[in-house]
Amino acid sequence: MSVWHIILGALLIIIAVAIIVVIILQEGNQQGVGVVTGGADTFFSKNKARSIDAFLARWTKVFAIVFVAAVIGLNVLSYFFK
Repeated sequence: MSVWHIILGALLIIIAVAIIVVIILQEGNQQGVGVVTGGADTFFSKNKARSIDAFLARWTKVFAIVFVAAVIGLNVLSYFFK
């Protein structure tokens, strides 16, 4: 096992944990629940939620792309350098 295997393996673990955290932080689409619980949807709260959700969705995509690239890199590395 080379140093690159260890580095890419550790990178995969870190990215996997980051993806899990970012996905857990995202809000679900629960429209109409605020009426039942008495929460008021103001213009500020709607836009704040959208910007945070957009930020988290963007980082989910980035982490997923990096994760796939690291998996492919690790497989190529293990194929050529056994």
